[in-house]
Amino acid sequence: MLQKKLTTPFISEKLSLSSRVVMAPMNRRRAVKGIPSPSMITYYQQRSGAGLLISDNIAVSSNGGAYMNTPGIYNQEQKQAWKKVVAGVHAKGGKIFAQLVQSGRVGHPAIQNNEPLIAPSALQVNETIRTPDNSYKNMTLPVAISTEEIPVWVNVFKEAATSAIEAGFDGVEIHAAHGFLIDQFINPLSNIRTDEYGGSIENRTRFLFEVMKAVIAAIGKYKVGIRLSPFREIYDLKTYPEELATHEYILDELQKLDILYVHFSNAINDGEPSIPASFLENARQRFKNIIMIAGGFTVETAEELLQTGLVDLIAFGKLYISNPDLVERIKNDLPLADWDEETFYYGEDKGYIDYPKISFQDCSKS
Repeated sequence: MLQKKLTTPFISEKLSLSSRVVMAPMNRRRAVKGIPSPSMITYYQQRSGAGLLISDNIAVSSNGGAYMNTPGIYNQEQKQAWKKVVAGVHAKGGKIFAQLVQSGRVGHPAIQNNEPLIAPSALQVNETIRTPDNSYKNMTLPVAISTEEIPVWVNVFKEAATSAIEAGFDGVEIHAAHGFLIDQFINPLSNIRTDEYGGSIENRTRFLFEVMKAVIAAIGKYKVGIRLSPFREIYDLKTYPEELATHEYILDELQKLDILYVHFSNAINDGEPSIPASFLENARQRFKNIIMIAGGFTVETAEELLQTGLVDLIAFGKLYISNPDLVERIKNDLPLADWDEETFYYGEDKGYIDYPKISFQDCSKS
């Protein structure tokens, strides 16, 4: 049995992991009132054999979680509940980062504490979303953040990062992808501002870098990662002519900040990745620290990409839903269990903490 690079340790001066297999951030939507449930302790503990766990999307404010039952870290009850989750992971020898998000114009006031959506510009997402009465409603028109208010939102991210470290997380990942607030500033299709936060690449990325610098100042650069989704079309956001140049600029500036890692979110469309190998080659030249990628990988395609040296870590989402012992299965060439999409986002413990681990004995019987 040949040892896969996936299951070998990742050792660097800034981060050491037991393997290169990461559990991708997924919003499983099991946190009523934004409070992590006792089942979430079990869920993360079951998967603590990953080299690194990245949490559910964690809302940094009461109007920051796009979906029902998104966990938050903006009050003490949530923070104390996260402490129990993190302690559970650490008790099993795992490491976990908190992914911090403000969803911006994605969501609905009925989900978000009856507060208005916010965004860089008053541009509505032309999609529906499930609300507490189990109906699907149109996302509402967001309120454009004024120039004077921007420091307030920068501070919200800083406070959330501080709370995450105080709750015991090993670091934080700033969610600047998937059409959420920071990505809305980056993309000119959702940012039509005329102040210093709109227009040029430097202006559209200004909010991102103000957030990053504030978080770094609060918790230290080697506890900070970022998620980016170049060329990902989502929530009315399409690709745009300056997209490559924008992300080249972002990577150059992130290198200057010397943060721990960049985490790219890929998607497979008609069999093709949204992030081509040529972009990863470019990224590797521009950003010298850890590069991670998630989205659409099998064990085989993940191993192939790792062998190229273009990325250091591969994050798996769906495979980690149904295979809590994914690293052991990969290491020992054991079969992978199928997931149940019906329970991805709804339900209680079914499809959440009831996927069993496998044993060699189970394999011999199959």
